[in-house]
Amino acid sequence: MERTSVERVRSFNRLVAERAGTVADRFLDRPRSYGESRVLWQIGREGSDIRDLRAELGLDSGYLSRVLRSLQKQRLIKVGLSESDGRVRRATLTAAGRREREEVDRRANDAARAVLEPLNAKQRERLVVAMREVELLLAASLVAFEVADPNTRDAQWCLEQYFAELGERFPGGFDPVQSTFATAEHFRPPEGLFVIARLHADPIACGAMLFLANARAYFKRMWVSGSMRGAGLGRRLLGELERRAREAGAKIACLETHDSLPEAIAMYRSSGFREVSPFNDEHYAHHWFEKRLKG
Repeated sequence: MERTSVERVRSFNRLVAERAGTVADRFLDRPRSYGESRVLWQIGREGSDIRDLRAELGLDSGYLSRVLRSLQKQRLIKVGLSESDGRVRRATLTAAGRREREEVDRRANDAARAVLEPLNAKQRERLVVAMREVELLLAASLVAFEVADPNTRDAQWCLEQYFAELGERFPGGFDPVQSTFATAEHFRPPEGLFVIARLHADPIACGAMLFLANARAYFKRMWVSGSMRGAGLGRRLLGELERRAREAGAKIACLETHDSLPEAIAMYRSSGFREVSPFNDEHYAHHWFEKRLKG
């Protein structure tokens, strides 16, 4: 990685921290730090499970516990057991906490306006567009992949989103029953794998594979949330599947796709997959691809 790129990221981080006021002890001129204000905001009006706070903010247990104790001492939150699950601790705002969150929200809006006001209309548009791009790419840098049981709630949710999208994009819709390997049962070791990509605790992409004869890995059910499109996550997911296929001893990756997914076809071709003759009878396939996996 180039040193100049690292230096540019560090310079950007310093400027953002300064402009956002996070280097001061009193964030937005309130009697608490940025960390405490951020946790207060994240708890939200409906409250939040502490395990979710930890995952969403990327905080270690010790630091989050100290912040929560401080907010409790300030009588801004209460911490108790979740009504739906007695094993889970949950934080909720007090009346004072709700008022403080609203005040922080108002001041944060004023601070955002202060960034935009000195700029002309064209500069504002450039900045907002650039911020969206930076936000998307920073989010992509936080995405982590994991192997999951395909019958978990998150895996099933990913598959539901995938099937719904295909139903909208395919002429005549999509019926999973007519597709090969319609159920998720096949995507378990040792027959296969199911991979989920997460942003914080939330599933935002998935992919699966089956291990076939002759050291072949058959990729299936690749989906990326619309909120993460444009961040290169589809290519990263494909690379993750290739890596795990190689580790499992596969020498060739194969897959098929539909005419209605031109972006997927382009990605496969640019990733080294070559189009081949049909190798299965997938009802929704128009193109079949293979790639030799380098060890």
